[in-house]
Amino acid sequence: MGILSGNPKNEPMHYGEVFSVWSALHVANTAVSTYQVLLNHSGDTHLRKLVQDMIEQGRSEAKQLEELLKENGIGLPPGPMDRPEADVNTIPAGARYQDADVAAIISSNNATALTACSQIIGQCIREDIAAMFLQFHTQKAALGVRLLQLNKDKGWLVAPPLHHKEPVHV
Repeated sequence: MGILSGNPKNEPMHYGEVFSVWSALHVANTAVSTYQVLLNHSGDTHLRKLVQDMIEQGRSEAKQLEELLKENGIGLPPGPMDRPEADVNTIPAGARYQDADVAAIISSNNATALTACSQIIGQCIREDIAAMFLQFHTQKAALGVRLLQLNKDKGWLVAPPLHHKEPVHV
């Protein structure tokens, strides 16, 4: 049996996996902190629920990634502190993100995270790590569908120019 056969948890991580997992933990911790701030700026109840779900997803991902790094003897990235809760009505109008802005920010972050998960899955040689990022990808895709529907329902979606004409057939 070779070093890369048998139980994947007994296989060493390659440098790409180490860097990707370490980076993903750093991003997850930062996302939780960022989403806590954005939650403070959110007034819409549906948007608040979605942001709270994204915070919980980020915490869950961070916990799994942290465990993986610790199991493999890899140091952890520094993480920001949890943000205090604030009343949206106490944030001055000129300093406050509007709900449409919050939705756009989290939608963009989620789309970027989907791409990152796909890239990490493609570089993995350990099946357990690839499966972990597939799980993250699936959860983010489900949140993406919810975000898209919320953006459409609330009129926050900024669509590119829509193509209505049929192609000319010669």
